[in-house]
Amino acid sequence: MTSVPRTPDLHGVAELARPHTLGLFRIVTALLFVCHGAKTLFGILGAAHGAAIPTGQWPGWWAALIQLVGGGLVLVGIGTRPAALLCSGSMAYAYFTVHQERALWPIQNGGELPVLFCWIFLAIAVTGPGSLALGALLRRTAQTPAAPRTVPTA
Repeated sequence: MTSVPRTPDLHGVAELARPHTLGLFRIVTALLFVCHGAKTLFGILGAAHGAAIPTGQWPGWWAALIQLVGGGLVLVGIGTRPAALLCSGSMAYAYFTVHQERALWPIQNGGELPVLFCWIFLAIAVTGPGSLALGALLRRTAQTPAAPRTVPTA
């Protein structure tokens, strides 16, 4: 009797991959976001006019600070949900105060990137960091009881 080859359970494979895919999605998105913040704050990575924005200038400098710090927290997976929510809100603010007044649709007003970042960070805030998050590792380490120390006797 010959056995019929079993079809792989794609749903099961997808479920196993979900936390890792979400973690990689969070890392890649946050890395791109951090690059935007670094570009604006430090005048690197192709900054406009090759210079940094003046310190404290509203709202650009503050938005870049959120991009750098908030994106960095999301990147490493520490305080992911609140940091992602802050990043999402900053992109919503950027869209409605800078882009939306130019035209109705993001494709018309150059606001595709803020809209995408806004919705992606909102999704990360709702779903959590996935795997590969430093925060989960730190929580696991803190919850692991330390082995009792023994003092050698002479």
